[in-house]
Amino acid sequence: MNNKFKIIGVLLMFALCSCRLAEKVPAKRAVVDIEDDWRLGIQTWTFRNFTFYEAIDKTAELGLSWIEACSFQPLRKQEPVMRMHYSMPAEIRNEVKEKLKESGVRLVNYYVDRVPDQEAECRKLFDFARDMGIETIVSEPKEEAFDLIEKLCKEYKIKLAIHNHPKPSYYWDPEKVLSVCEGRSEWIGACADTGHWMRSGVNPVEAMKKLEGRVVSLHLKDVNESGNRQAQDVVWGSGKADVAAILAELNRQNFKGVFSIEYERKQEDPMADVAGCIKYFDDVSSKLGHKYWRRLFNGKDLTGWITKPGSWLVEPNGVLFGKGLAGKGLTDIWTEEKFGDFILDLEFKLAPKTNSGVFLRTGDINAFLHTAIEVQILDSYGREELTKENCGAIFDCLAPSKNMVKKPGEWNRYIITCKANKIYVVLNGEQVIDMDLNLWTESHKNPDGTGNKFDTAYKDMPRAGNIGLQYHGHPVWFRNIKVKRLD
Repeated sequence: MNNKFKIIGVLLMFALCSCRLAEKVPAKRAVVDIEDDWRLGIQTWTFRNFTFYEAIDKTAELGLSWIEACSFQPLRKQEPVMRMHYSMPAEIRNEVKEKLKESGVRLVNYYVDRVPDQEAECRKLFDFARDMGIETIVSEPKEEAFDLIEKLCKEYKIKLAIHNHPKPSYYWDPEKVLSVCEGRSEWIGACADTGHWMRSGVNPVEAMKKLEGRVVSLHLKDVNESGNRQAQDVVWGSGKADVAAILAELNRQNFKGVFSIEYERKQEDPMADVAGCIKYFDDVSSKLGHKYWRRLFNGKDLTGWITKPGSWLVEPNGVLFGKGLAGKGLTDIWTEEKFGDFILDLEFKLAPKTNSGVFLRTGDINAFLHTAIEVQILDSYGREELTKENCGAIFDCLAPSKNMVKKPGEWNRYIITCKANKIYVVLNGEQVIDMDLNLWTESHKNPDGTGNKFDTAYKDMPRAGNIGLQYHGHPVWFRNIKVKRLD
C-alpha cells in the first residue's frame, strides 16, 4: 500500500473514531430543575401561633419555596394533639407531602429538640427525614451521641447541624460547636443562629469566621441589642447584628445552603416584619450576586397581574383559573413586571380540548401575537405526530422533540429558560425545545422552509417584556408560578 492510501486510511479511521466519540458525548441540556445556592426559607417557629399547615400557607404567601419544620408544632387545626413529629404514621406523612407539593413548598430542614441516643429510635428519625426529603436535621444532641449520629448521617446522606441557643446552653459558644465538629466528616456542621449569638454577646461575623467550612444552615436573625438574653428580634438591617456583613462573610466563604427566617418576637402574626426581612435579603444578596426563585402569583389575589376583571379567578386552594368573559373573545393575563433573561417554573392543568399558552418577553400586550414568543399549551395527549401546534411547541415555529403532556385533569410542569437568543422548554422533566432565535431570520418563515403567521422575524422579537398566560376559550388552571432572573 502506497503512502497516499495509508494517509487516507488513517484519516478515515480518525473520522470514524471521532463520530463514535461524538455519539458518546451527551447533548447539552437545559436545566430540568434548578436550586439556588442561597435558599431563603422559613423556620416555622416564626409562626408558632399557627399549625404547620398554616405555616406552609404563609410561606407560600410570602413567595418562599423552602421551609424548616419543628418537631413539636401542631400539624393541623382538626387534630391539635397531632404534632409534626417524626413518629407520625405513614398515611399522615403522605398527607403532609401532598400538602407541601400542592403549596409548592419544599421541606428541607427539620428541627428536633432531642436526637435519640439509642440506635433503633435514632433510625426512626433518619427514616422519617429520608422519606420526607429532608436534607438537614437541626438539633443540639448530647456530645457522646455523635459517633452514632455521624454513622447514620453517612448512611442516610443527611446532615446534622448543631444549633446554638443563648448562654448558658451547651452550644452557645461557637468554639464548642467547632470542637465537636473537629475530626468529623462534612455531614456534621453548624446551624448558625445569629440572634442567639448576639444574645450571648458573640459577634456573628467573627463566629462565622471561626466556623468557616462547617456552616450548614442558618437561623438568621437581627436583634435590637447585644449581650442581653431578652433582646428582641427586629426586621433585618434595622438592628445590631449587621446582617449585611454576615451575608458578605458567607459570600466570601462560598457558602451554599439554607437561610431560615426565625422571627422570635412575640407577635400574633409577624407576616409584615418577615416580608421586610425578605426585602432586605433580596437587596443585599442581589448586590452580592445571588439570585433566587420568587413567586409571580401569591395564591390569594391578582396582585402584580394585568387582566380584564372577572376573566381570571383565584380558587380557594390557591390555583389561578382562566374562565374568560362571555362575548369578550380571548382574555389573557399578564405580569406587570417585565423580564429579559429568566427561568420560569409553573404548573398547568388542562380540560379536554383545552388550547392555551405561555407568552414570553411580550413587547406590547395589545399586539402580543407579533411581539411575544408563545410556548404552546394544548390537549395533545396521546398524539403520535409531533407538530408546531402540540403542547410544548414554540407555537407555529418549532415542534417539541417529544409529546410529554399528561392527560386532561392532571398537573403538568413547565420549566422555560430564556437566555439571550436561546429558548429551552422542559415539560414534565424532559427537554422538548432547544431554540436559537437567531435562526429565524425572516418574518412568516421558519428555518425549515415552512411558514408561520408572525409579522416579526423571531431573531428580532423583543428580548425583554411581560410574561403572559393565555385564555383561548377553554378552561385552564395554573399554580406554583415562580421566576428566577438571570440578567
